[in-house]
Amino acid sequence: MRLRDLIEGVDSLPLTGDLETEIDSIHYDSRRIKPGSLFVAIRGFRQDGHDFIPQALQAGASALVVQSGAAFPPPPSGITLIQVRSSRLALAQIAANFYHHPSRKLRLIGVTGTNGKTTTTFLIESLLSRAGHRVGVIGTISTRFVGQEIASERTTPESLDLQRVLWEMENAGVDIVVMEVSSHSLELGRVESCEFDLAIFTNLTHDHLDFHGDLNRYLSAKLRLFSDLGKQSKKATHKLALINMDDPSARKVFQATQIEAWSYGLNQEAQIRPYNLELSLQGMRLCIQTPRNSIPIDSRLIGEHNVYNILAATGAGIWADVSPFEIAEGISNVRNVPGRWERIEAGQRFTVVVDYAHTGDALERVLRVAKRLCEGRLITVFGCGGDRDRAKRPIMGEIASRYSDYFIITSDNPRSEDPAAIISEIEQGVKKAYSDKGNYDKIIDREEAIGKAIEAAQGHDLIVIAGKGHETYQILREGAISFDDREVAVTCIRKRLKDG
Repeated sequence: MRLRDLIEGVDSLPLTGDLETEIDSIHYDSRRIKPGSLFVAIRGFRQDGHDFIPQALQAGASALVVQSGAAFPPPPSGITLIQVRSSRLALAQIAANFYHHPSRKLRLIGVTGTNGKTTTTFLIESLLSRAGHRVGVIGTISTRFVGQEIASERTTPESLDLQRVLWEMENAGVDIVVMEVSSHSLELGRVESCEFDLAIFTNLTHDHLDFHGDLNRYLSAKLRLFSDLGKQSKKATHKLALINMDDPSARKVFQATQIEAWSYGLNQEAQIRPYNLELSLQGMRLCIQTPRNSIPIDSRLIGEHNVYNILAATGAGIWADVSPFEIAEGISNVRNVPGRWERIEAGQRFTVVVDYAHTGDALERVLRVAKRLCEGRLITVFGCGGDRDRAKRPIMGEIASRYSDYFIITSDNPRSEDPAAIISEIEQGVKKAYSDKGNYDKIIDREEAIGKAIEAAQGHDLIVIAGKGHETYQILREGAISFDDREVAVTCIRKRLKDG
């Protein structure tokens, strides 16, 4: 594609070189450059792409996109140099141009919020598939479409990778894509040049403040999905926002939305709401009142937090003209979501659950459900990630104390931090509220901690292993190692049963 066509719509500054240059590929990683490539230099959190311009040129880059004000060695003559105000925003527009704007040919659903995104996308995928749609999913666990599944490195891919996968989905015959849209992706422009048709807001709770700074900025990032919805639309698809009206931030989300919006929640004023709700350790039964009809639902998912996810998915089904029967059956077909209240069955009498809950709100939702439903003791194993929002550590310690009969504080993904120091910060929340309770242990080794919890469990007890969910690794200072809470739990249970 001609460079002139690639940069159409890009907010560029004066440039040097030939815009008629033919570009064969686009990259933001200099190690992927080959002759005929365009290299887009992005300022990252640890590295600056401008520092790798010499490597890109040596590998054969024909043109460079650089950010105004960045320092870099001047390229040799014959190399086209384009200056832009934001390399990230430029990359998003260039990538969309290169792949011929696939989001304009697909129906695109964006799900944002602190918690519930993954489960909601699984539910929407199931009911849309039941209705005969060819569905693509981009999310925390994986990207999947038409029999393909690729493990995800991040919730929402970088803009270039995102446009490429949307293009691949379009070519594979996908007609609807369901995407988890993270606050990072909104703040960093990864989803710029994506035209969304349906936007879903699940909730906003304490998380990612290491990146955003405070909750107001965190919310502002989320609001971009809604404020941009319907602007400069290039397709005739009906635009809609689905908003959890029970969340304290809902009013601001409604205010940011310029197109039609529906509310969902447990509140009786919500347009999509449940009644005759029955919750148990086996799942839930409920009826959902919608603007069009009433839908009976029977689901294996556990807990009130999943009621919200089901309501959001139901709204998406109505927007997509899925029949009530297909909505109900699609939701019923989701028996579990990897790492989300995933039950571990290895012949033990007590219940073991692995859950991704890694924020205070998510942990409280899971433990509140567990405490209400378990007949014995509630035992919790959890930690907090390193190099991430430190403010939530004591909060999660206090929450574990409040709900658990016994809990173990352990490592999550400590990354570059000292695991003992992270545990000490979690413990501050424990001591502040429950200094004399004494119902917990601190074990740095996560496998040992899981093993101790399983050894301590009896009869009707319920163990919640929280924080890592579907993850199959643990990130230590020395690097990543293989680690899966589910596999470790099975091994520990079998050892206990064998030892009698």
